[in-house]
Amino acid sequence: MTKYYITGGAVVVDNERNILLKKDPTRGWELPGGHVENEESISNCVIREVKEETGIDIEILKFCGISQDIKSNMCHTFWIARHVGGQITICNESLEVGFYSSHDAMEMIQREDFKYELQKCLDEKEHPFYIHS
Repeated sequence: MTKYYITGGAVVVDNERNILLKKDPTRGWELPGGHVENEESISNCVIREVKEETGIDIEILKFCGISQDIKSNMCHTFWIARHVGGQITICNESLEVGFYSSHDAMEMIQREDFKYELQKCLDEKEHPFYIHS
C-alpha cells in the first residue's frame, strides 16, 4: 500500500492584504508550510510551520483547497490565515521573509504550480475572506 504525506500551507495576509512569502534555499519564493507530523492536525501543522519558518503568529480563517502530487505521493492543503503577531525571522528554510502585494508575490514565485495554488486561493469568488482588525 502506498503511503501519502500531507502538507499544510498558508496564504497569510496582513491588514493591508499583503501576502507572507518565504524564500526557500532550493525552491525560491513560496508560501510557508510543511509536513504534518504524527498525531498533529493539519491546521496545527500550518500554525506551527508558519511560526517556525517565518516567526509570524497566525489565525486560520478558512480552508482554501487541496492539490495532489501523484509522483511524490503528497496531498497539499491550503489555508487562508491572518497575521496576528510575532516578528519576522529567518532560518535555514527561509533565507528571506516578508509581506508582499499579491501582484508582487505572483511575480516573485517562479514555480508555476506554486503560482497556480496561490492564484486559486486568492480567487475571492471561490474563497471570499475578510480581514478584521
